[in-house]
Amino acid sequence: MSNATILVVDDEPQIRRTLRATLAHHGYEVIEAKNGEEAVEIVVREHPDVILLDMNLPDMTGIEVCHKLRRSFQGPILMVTVRSAETDKIAALDSGADDYVSKPFAMGELLARIRATTRRFKPEQPLQKIELPGLLIDFEKRTVELGGERTRLTPKEFAVLCVLARQPGKPVTHERLLQLVWGPDHGEDTENLRVVIKQLRKKIEKDPAHPRHILTQPWTGYWFEVQGMNAKAERREKGSWSNR
Repeated sequence: MSNATILVVDDEPQIRRTLRATLAHHGYEVIEAKNGEEAVEIVVREHPDVILLDMNLPDMTGIEVCHKLRRSFQGPILMVTVRSAETDKIAALDSGADDYVSKPFAMGELLARIRATTRRFKPEQPLQKIELPGLLIDFEKRTVELGGERTRLTPKEFAVLCVLARQPGKPVTHERLLQLVWGPDHGEDTENLRVVIKQLRKKIEKDPAHPRHILTQPWTGYWFEVQGMNAKAERREKGSWSNR
């Protein structure tokens, strides 16, 4: 995957620095997370192509992180760890990892495994923009325009909007929204979510009392509606457009 973005999840700064330098040298873009909660939040914001996930993290195990990531991330996950027992490898693969690399590892082997796993994945490019009548969401620039005027959103408001708008027409549960935006330990904080949804509707809906974009799935969650609105979606890959 040319110019693929790799998320390195490891609590050891020296390992992150080494992997960043090597991967960048081979043409990859690298982002970092030092624990599991940070990794889950970064995946929502940045949409990496590949994840290198350490088994031993300070806040949760790599197995737990992998389970959480698989709720929204469909790309390759490579588990990296000092553990080498067969039971550890089985647990990693059963949790949703696509491959397993034991420390210490040769960098050439790691690069080969990254290439091998990415060849098996042909994910749809993430949305760059959504244009609706009177509403423009630019995910790359992190901006929203309503009627041609820039609308200022808080980081939480924009994160919720991103989760919903990147999968239009698909309901997202309260729990999943909370865990993706606030973190894995916030799945029950529905009042916070209601407040953000209310503020979002005030900022992007012409009539917040009768929303057209952010709709409610009773007792379940919310979804972003574009059907029948002549939406135009631009994906990250230049020239790749689709009508919705």
